[in-house]
Amino acid sequence: MHLTDRQDIEVALFTEALRKRHGYDFGQYAPASFKRRVLGLVTALHLRSVSELTERVIHDETFIHSVIERLSVPVSELFREPQTFVALRERVLPELASYPHINIWQAGCAHGEEAYSMAILLREAGMYERCQIYATDFSDAALAKAQEGIYPAREMPLYLENYRKAGGKARLQDYCTEKYDLLKMHDELRANITFANHNLVSDGVFGEMHLILCRNVLIYFTDPLQDRVLGLFRDSLVRGGYLCIGIKESLSFSGVASDFQLLSRELPVFRRTAPRNAP
Repeated sequence: MHLTDRQDIEVALFTEALRKRHGYDFGQYAPASFKRRVLGLVTALHLRSVSELTERVIHDETFIHSVIERLSVPVSELFREPQTFVALRERVLPELASYPHINIWQAGCAHGEEAYSMAILLREAGMYERCQIYATDFSDAALAKAQEGIYPAREMPLYLENYRKAGGKARLQDYCTEKYDLLKMHDELRANITFANHNLVSDGVFGEMHLILCRNVLIYFTDPLQDRVLGLFRDSLVRGGYLCIGIKESLSFSGVASDFQLLSRELPVFRRTAPRNAP
C-alpha cells in the first residue's frame, strides 16, 4: 500500500487552510516547487513543522502578510534575460509605435525590476509618454517594494551588464541614484506605471493590452493553471498585441497556442493573431 509522505499531507492541509481562511489558492501551483517554498518558509520563520505554520495561519490574523510575501516569487533583476529586451526593442516596439496610446501589462511584477526595465526601454524608444504600464502582483508586500523602486547597490554590476546586452542606448546610472548602498529608480520612470493587486489564479481579464509580459511565472503553475492564465492573457490582448514569457516557458502544449504566432524560434515572444474571444 502506498503511503503519502507526512510532509505532503501537511503541505496539503496548509494549502487548504490558506484557501479557506484567507482566500489564497495555491492548489494549482507546481507541487514540488510549492513544497520547497513552504519548507523554506518553515525554516525562515524558525518553526518546527508545516503543521505549526498552518496553525499560525489559521489563528494569527497578522501572520498571513509575512506568509504571502515569502510564498510569492519576487526573484528578478533589471533587464533579466537581456536577449528578450533586444527582441522587444527591435521587433515589438517598432510595431507598437503606430498606436496613439499603448497599454502594457507586466503580470507578476514582483519587486518591479522588469516594470522599470520596460519604462527605460520605452523612454529610449521615445514612446514612454504615450504608454501606460500596469504592473500587477498578488502580494501587497511585493507591490509596496516595487512602488519604492529601491534595490541593493551590490546588484549594479549585474544590472549594468544586462543593460549593455539589452542594447541600452544611454547610461543606466542616468535612470537611478546610488546612495547608502542602495539604488533608487528615478521618479519619472514611475510616472506612467500603475501598481495594482491582481491574482492570476482567480482574477479576470485585464483591460485592452497591446503588450503583456509575464516572464518566469508560468513555470510555477500546473498545466491546467498555465492554460487558464494563457487564456486570460489572450483575452486581455488586442488583436495584433504581443505576449512575452520566460525563455524556459512555452505555449506549445497550451490550448491557446493556435491563437499566437512565434516571432523567433530562439525567444518566447508571440503575436496575437486570432480575433479576441474567438471560439
